[in-house]
Amino acid sequence: MTDARLTEDQAVQLGRLVDVYPEARELGAAFDVAGHELHLVGGTVRDTLLAAGDEDVLEQVDLDFATSARPEDTERIVQPWATALWLTGAAFGTVSCQREQPGRPTRRVEITTFRADQYQPGSRHPEVTYGDTIEGDLARRDLTVNAMAVQVPEFRFIDPHGGLADLRRGLLRTPIDPHTSFTDDPLRMVRLARFAAVLDVEVEPAAAEAATELAHLLTEISAERVRDELVRLIGGRNPRRGLELLLATGLAEHVLPELVELSACSDPDHRHKDVWAHTLAVIENVIELETDGPDVVLRLAALLHDIGKPDTREIHRDGTVTFHHHDVVGARQTRHRLRALRFDKDTIRDVSELVRMHLRFHTYKQGWTDAAVRRYVRDAGHLYDRLNTLTRADVTTGNARRARAIQRRVDELEARVAELREQEELEALRPAVDGNTIMRHLGVRPGPVVGEAWQYLLELRMERGPLSEEEALEALDAWWATHPEGGGAAGDADRDG
Repeated sequence: MTDARLTEDQAVQLGRLVDVYPEARELGAAFDVAGHELHLVGGTVRDTLLAAGDEDVLEQVDLDFATSARPEDTERIVQPWATALWLTGAAFGTVSCQREQPGRPTRRVEITTFRADQYQPGSRHPEVTYGDTIEGDLARRDLTVNAMAVQVPEFRFIDPHGGLADLRRGLLRTPIDPHTSFTDDPLRMVRLARFAAVLDVEVEPAAAEAATELAHLLTEISAERVRDELVRLIGGRNPRRGLELLLATGLAEHVLPELVELSACSDPDHRHKDVWAHTLAVIENVIELETDGPDVVLRLAALLHDIGKPDTREIHRDGTVTFHHHDVVGARQTRHRLRALRFDKDTIRDVSELVRMHLRFHTYKQGWTDAAVRRYVRDAGHLYDRLNTLTRADVTTGNARRARAIQRRVDELEARVAELREQEELEALRPAVDGNTIMRHLGVRPGPVVGEAWQYLLELRMERGPLSEEEALEALDAWWATHPEGGGAAGDADRDG
């Protein structure tokens, strides 16, 4: 079956646009011989049509297939063809494989039996049931732009729900009634926001209205699945679209409830800028500053950097508004929310640290001493470049002179860091002696005093720059002479007492 608006010749011509994958021809022939249908589906078809012959983009496209074959039959068919095979998704109808060949990009291939997934009320995972036709499979997909297929090896285009027309006009719709679609799988409401961001397109009003009515069903979805959609949304072409849809539909309450409070943190007397509008501007500034594709960690930090403001907002007698310590409060809230969404530990640590430190640059208003530069680099650690980018992106003031001044100061900092890196090992700020040397030199056992001594030498290293081992030990002796355990005044008093 093809879209009623397409003739058979047009369907074949469109299919030929997707005839750029030799793997599809080879697998299509193998399934045909075995008596089964095989179709390229979903994102593969959508992205291939959008790429319009761009070979660089096409090389990155993975291949998603739908088939009439059951998983055990799929395994049997692809076994002779594949150089690697994964059956971890077989229980859900998916067999994954790849074929490595010289001169050809190695693509991840996923082949899934025609699906008819459906949620039961109160369930957090779908029931997997198999369907019988490609048309039934496409009707159960999230959006019309993802409900197109190309049958292989014939490369015949199949579009029963007008997905190509929607792709061309930049509109997101569900293949069936949105209430039914979202009830079957509530995660599709977040996917609606995700694709609005990824494709930078509009959402059909009926779909947005259904998402608003059914937003509460998102509580049935596991945190991990919500997290994965949020990551793709924030990494999209235009995250603003997706984030604003989450807020407008009430989905944000179940994804990032802090955004609801953030969007409400406004001041009718304009004593401070609109925090939500500022947040969106910071995200867009980060995107402008990216040089190597989407940096999800940095974009999440931009999204969350001011979430501590609603809880720290104070309106003073003169009408001024302050948000003291919103960086610290925001970092704590960030850790809590990312843990609830089951983010990995590294991401939680990095995003919350960027939130905690996003004001650090502005504490140095009177010029940068070498010691201040060393502390900044030391505290930022591997987040140094990201922190500077976030600092630049956080400048959304309409005062052009002030904005230029901040950017110049960041330039100055980066130049100073570059100079110090040439002179010393700035990335490895540590004392010239380690804990073992400290214990031998002072004649002490492992304990808190060793950490105190090491921290003292570290502070000295940041203040004075690199020290030789001899200089470090001389400084250690001077410190030890004043320490209670080393014979200092407090120690003498203890012994006399």
